[in-house]
Amino acid sequence: MLKQQGHVLGDPLTPLNQLRSHASPAQSASSVNAALIGAAVAPELDAIVSDNESENSYSSHRDTAEKFPATGPVVAKKKKSLGDLHAKLIGAGEFEAEKHFYPRVLNAHIHPLVSSFLTLGNERILARYTHLNPQVNLEALKNMLNYRPKYFQWAGSDLFNVTTASGQRQMIIVETNSCPSGQKSMPLLSELENDYGGYGIVIDQTFNDLISKADKSLGDLAVVYDKNPMEASGYAAVMADQTREPIWLVEFYDEDPDPPVRWDDGVMNIRDADGVWHSIRACFRYVTQKPWNRFPINSKTIVLNSIVSCLAGGRNKAMAARAYDFLNAELDGTGLSVRIPETIRNVTKGEIPLWLDSMGGHAVLKVPYSNAGQGVYTVTNKNELQAFMEAEHHYDKFIVQTLVGNASWSSTTRAGKFYHVGTIPNKKNHTFVSDLRMMVCANASGFKPVAIYARRARKPLLRYLEDEPLTTSWEMLGTNLSVKQGDEWTTEAQRLLLMDRKDFNQLGLGVDDLIDAYIQTILSVIAIDKMAQRLMRESSADAVDPRYPLFNQNLFDFELFEALNPDVALLQEILQ
Repeated sequence: MLKQQGHVLGDPLTPLNQLRSHASPAQSASSVNAALIGAAVAPELDAIVSDNESENSYSSHRDTAEKFPATGPVVAKKKKSLGDLHAKLIGAGEFEAEKHFYPRVLNAHIHPLVSSFLTLGNERILARYTHLNPQVNLEALKNMLNYRPKYFQWAGSDLFNVTTASGQRQMIIVETNSCPSGQKSMPLLSELENDYGGYGIVIDQTFNDLISKADKSLGDLAVVYDKNPMEASGYAAVMADQTREPIWLVEFYDEDPDPPVRWDDGVMNIRDADGVWHSIRACFRYVTQKPWNRFPINSKTIVLNSIVSCLAGGRNKAMAARAYDFLNAELDGTGLSVRIPETIRNVTKGEIPLWLDSMGGHAVLKVPYSNAGQGVYTVTNKNELQAFMEAEHHYDKFIVQTLVGNASWSSTTRAGKFYHVGTIPNKKNHTFVSDLRMMVCANASGFKPVAIYARRARKPLLRYLEDEPLTTSWEMLGTNLSVKQGDEWTTEAQRLLLMDRKDFNQLGLGVDDLIDAYIQTILSVIAIDKMAQRLMRESSADAVDPRYPLFNQNLFDFELFEALNPDVALLQEILQ
């Protein structure tokens, strides 16, 4: 057995060692972190989802447009012309709310209950939550609210409002994402405040706090993105206003043959319209599609969020599940825990039918590293299972989770059955599945809620699956807004539920539900941040450059990562 730093790493002939045997000298075991500093971009063929981040546990990469035609208005997303992209400058005074919020949001008035929650502050949230949950250790929760993440400072969780047969309601984590969307869907807290909304909170309280350590002489500031230009440009405009310096805004796609971003000795450089390269001292990252293919784990350029936060769980559902288990073990006895569906990690394709049977024939199957509405399958019958088994998958390992459906067709777990509370019945007495996105950011003062929105499924929840055999589980459970029509991605914006006076009432949520969602989000973010810290082992003091105090403080522990997440395809992507 091979051991290092107290971790059992398995047989010496592990997939990672096999990969290393074919790697170049620069990617050998002793210098693989250095190789990552200037990692080249390896072209992949993932779809570009430009304007809507719709990660959700119940999302699918199936062509939903063909199976379930969209109803109501859709927003088309244009494909990008790759190979000739360049960065552009955003100056102070360029922020215009019309460019960075949906039209519905500009005319919306925030619901008083949501406004009340957002203005509570952590002290009152602490008092309220421990009053309603006396089993919770007050000091433990206070420490969680005041926790300062090292790698994962900006995140968003998707949550379900569920209940049991006995009526015990609670919010559960579906997944937690690094670099989340949500600003364009959030009404302003007050008409008297500036037009920045949550953009200003993230930049002022998290990004500016992070870049205070960076020397201005080392380069410029940039926002780099591969989706959601509406929000990416919003962050750039707010950043320009707050820092009083021009900000580079640049697209960076995995499959771009001549990308406008490169890495030179750990420093990000971006290309302008004249072909001139500019060094970047700090970068706001809105790159979400396999970001480890384009960003090094260690860099001299400060990056929000660090790539290790994605590998540790922010874009890696398998590692996130482990991170939640570790934190729950740490919090044992405090009355706190990350609540998630029962999760089986690192499952091979051949094992999936066995796990499905153990869950009563109903489960959710996930590709651990997909996002933007791809790679998640709901299975409630043999046809849906067969569709998954016959599909080709790039990765070797999967996640199997218990399915949250209706009372008569949810997965059977050791803790019983959970099923959706759903929306308030409409005039036809139809109840729809909905999820809630809670965005948070953090600095030295702890966490703060930033933005909230919700989404509902396309068709109402059936009491019994046999009532309408032609209705699929995906139609009832899938809440992501992105659908693919031919080669184009579109957004079903009519299923977006705002936190305004009109939409919020449909959710049937109260202040205490929002507090529960906020605390669950914080716990999940802390779990992933602590996992990231476990993956970054300390380096020797002489490896630290005083000009770049954050660079090479810690080095990525590949052996530990491989032991926790033994997926050859993912390891190959990281080592490219």
